[in-house]
Amino acid sequence: MNAPLNPRKASEVKRPPSSDRKELRNRRALLRPPWRPLSTPSFSRQELRNRLSSLEYYVTQEAGTERPFTGRYWNCKDEGVYACVVCGASLFSSDTKYDSGTGWPSFYEEITEGCVERRPDHSGGRVRTEVVCCICSAHLGHVFDDGPQPTGERYCINSASLRLADNA
Repeated sequence: MNAPLNPRKASEVKRPPSSDRKELRNRRALLRPPWRPLSTPSFSRQELRNRLSSLEYYVTQEAGTERPFTGRYWNCKDEGVYACVVCGASLFSSDTKYDSGTGWPSFYEEITEGCVERRPDHSGGRVRTEVVCCICSAHLGHVFDDGPQPTGERYCINSASLRLADNA
């Protein structure tokens, strides 16, 4: 018979007080990758054309870019959560939004690690890193390594790919 890996009895293991366990559980939940559906939602092109504005469709479905300083969120100071305009997935928090001077909403961190997917982008004769929604693959913008601390990253996101939900 194999010896148990831990010879101590369960009753001998010291557990932290319940308040500490709850805090630890909450901290782990923040580090966990975001919830992902079993299947990626699929929207027909016609459904998206009917539901999204022409600019939202162009940006999210054709990897377009809105002109700088024209989007509804580039200079927005409202608090809340920025969600994907296509599927509603939470992507960025107003707490991590800052003015990068580029004319697009800029964030230094995702709301939850893994809620945006990174892909190499070689369009326009440049090498960049595209970011898309991890749920529906809508094009959001690009991420660069010239952002502020603590991450050093700048998520340069098209306003047309976002919806701001109040914290209320």
